[in-house]
Amino acid sequence: MKKTIFFLSLIFVFPFYSEAQVKVSSKDKINDSNTPLHLMKPEYNTPYGVTKPEEVKAVLDRVLVLLENTTPPKVIDKVTNLEISDYSKIDKNSVLEKGTFRLTSYEWGVTYSAMLLVGQNTGDERYQKYDADRFKFLADVAPYFEKLQKEGIVEPQMRQVVHPEALDDAGAICSAMIKAQIAGVKFEGRPLIDRYIDYIMNKEYRLADGTFARNRPQHNTVWLDDMFMSLPAIANMGKLTGDTKYYDEAIKQIQLFKKRMWVPENNLFRHGWVEGMSEHPAFFWGRANGWAILTMTEVLDALPENYPGREEILELLQAHIRGLAACQSGEGFWHQLLDRNDSYLETSATAIYTYCIAHAINKGWIDPLAYGPVAMLGWNAVSTKVNAVGEVEGTCVGTGMGFDPAFYYYRPVNKYAAHGYGPVLLAGGEMIRLLQNTHPKMNDSAVQFYQEEQKTDKPIFGIK
Repeated sequence: MKKTIFFLSLIFVFPFYSEAQVKVSSKDKINDSNTPLHLMKPEYNTPYGVTKPEEVKAVLDRVLVLLENTTPPKVIDKVTNLEISDYSKIDKNSVLEKGTFRLTSYEWGVTYSAMLLVGQNTGDERYQKYDADRFKFLADVAPYFEKLQKEGIVEPQMRQVVHPEALDDAGAICSAMIKAQIAGVKFEGRPLIDRYIDYIMNKEYRLADGTFARNRPQHNTVWLDDMFMSLPAIANMGKLTGDTKYYDEAIKQIQLFKKRMWVPENNLFRHGWVEGMSEHPAFFWGRANGWAILTMTEVLDALPENYPGREEILELLQAHIRGLAACQSGEGFWHQLLDRNDSYLETSATAIYTYCIAHAINKGWIDPLAYGPVAMLGWNAVSTKVNAVGEVEGTCVGTGMGFDPAFYYYRPVNKYAAHGYGPVLLAGGEMIRLLQNTHPKMNDSAVQFYQEEQKTDKPIFGIK
């Protein structure tokens, strides 16, 4: 049955005052009798309200232009600084031209995935071209740098491509390349993808039960970060090849990580777990929880709808979103340590959560009425951290693992921390889709999401 909406004008509710009468004479003292106080405008620090798709796109375009100009896909001679366009002439003096950000890092794997998503959600071909240009470049030069590597000559960025030695080297960029190939981006990437997947599946260190682990900072340490540095690539490899062993491994790993890292009392994940500890401290680091929720989002996207084990992952994602929503600050950001409100507000985690919550709404996994305002507030916060030239401010730099709060509280932030750029693009790209597919509206001073479009600009005081 179609909803019936009842509108009561403010004249009816406050018969002696109209909205124009919020301001009273300077001679009068504002009080409940002479002023409709609920109409007073709050003084928000972060913009509050419903943004528009074109406003979101403008923020993303600033980031795109910056990155197009600061991440050149070029090989140069390190002695002469001249560009080498004939890749057959790559030799011991050849290096990738250093831009502001590295083309082969895990942070840039997130950025490549984000560029693809923004292009798909907006139709702006510049975003996909960003990926196409750089993936083709990496695929084209890789054989020459691989030959040099075998001769003992190592180009630092290309080493991660031709000889990955950690999940950080492999997972995020591999996942982005797989998604690009599925989307039809043209580049000879399969040899690179196969090399990355071989490392992840067969060479990464594991605990006795198969959980991905490191011997840093302690022997047999599980890092929450490693969910993202491995599992989206594995799940997307299943989607690319149709081989269900990849789906099964991704599901198994999420179950193993949940066993050690999930803290059900908080609906959050601890950052680290050390096998040799008799007790396991729970530091709820923002970006690590971002890697976890981004992992579940990507794995759910890759898995077939009714695949065994998928429902359990969806339930874990929903619980995690409940835990995260409870930690959002009044400024729209999340804190560096999620449950410690005196730790600083951090951009990259906020952007990841905004993306994942918006994406979960768009996929029908969570309720837009309950979580749409959370995503909107998150995006409004994130947008304030993209400056006029497209730099992302307020991002925590790369972070190891600690077991005391000071370690996390005092991690520096920097606009050149590459971790912020992909998440901001992801968040904005998904918010555009959310704004196009749902019906957000300001009502009685608050952001509300409605199941149907509300065409009035008057306050809505009753819905049936």
